[in-house]
Amino acid sequence: MPERISKILSARGIASRRESERLIREGRVCVNGVAAEIGQSADAEYDEITVDGAPLSSRASPVYIMLNKPRGFITTVSDDRGRKTVMDLVSDVETRVYPVGRLDMASEGLLLMTNDGEFANVVAHPSRGKIKTYEVKVRGDAVGAVQFLCQPVLIDSRMVWANSVELIKKTAGGGILSVSIYEGRNRQIRKMCDVFELKVLSLRRVSIGTLKLGSLALGQWRHLTEAERRSLCGN
Repeated sequence: MPERISKILSARGIASRRESERLIREGRVCVNGVAAEIGQSADAEYDEITVDGAPLSSRASPVYIMLNKPRGFITTVSDDRGRKTVMDLVSDVETRVYPVGRLDMASEGLLLMTNDGEFANVVAHPSRGKIKTYEVKVRGDAVGAVQFLCQPVLIDSRMVWANSVELIKKTAGGGILSVSIYEGRNRQIRKMCDVFELKVLSLRRVSIGTLKLGSLALGQWRHLTEAERRSLCGN
């Protein structure tokens, strides 16, 4: 049955739908020897679909993992500047997976990875209301930030705010905050802190919904349990 090529690539564990569209725009995806276009559909059973000249592999069994991402790695499948990506940390996973959502290069913590495109879409979509919680070490008025960060502020033409903020620990010149948000737009917490004159010293995601990072070591990954997968999907 014909489906959008980006959906096919996502289902086969090549990349997320967004990343798949980037591959298509860059001319790296072909259907029957012709460069694919954004929005184009194909039938994976009958059409020859290639990425960088390599044909699609058979549909792999679904894999769901959590990674404790260190700083210094970018959350993408590949990088044309040769920087380290999260793919370097999961090279020993039994099948190719890709990241669900993003953590910026300077951030660390809980990152989901999968080869199941539908799972990725369900978990990442804002309408699902998955609260993401971060531990943020800041320099500045950490006590005042508990109220400041819950106030709406205009960032990148949209009003954003934290759903909850707690002071975990007060430090000399700042403190460590627990900040929970729904959307997690690009560098949202860092930009919010900038507005309130707080300098972010470190940022670590510790939970997504009911899923917690726990004691997983930095740079390591593990499979999700079936109960964890179901809780993220809401079933």
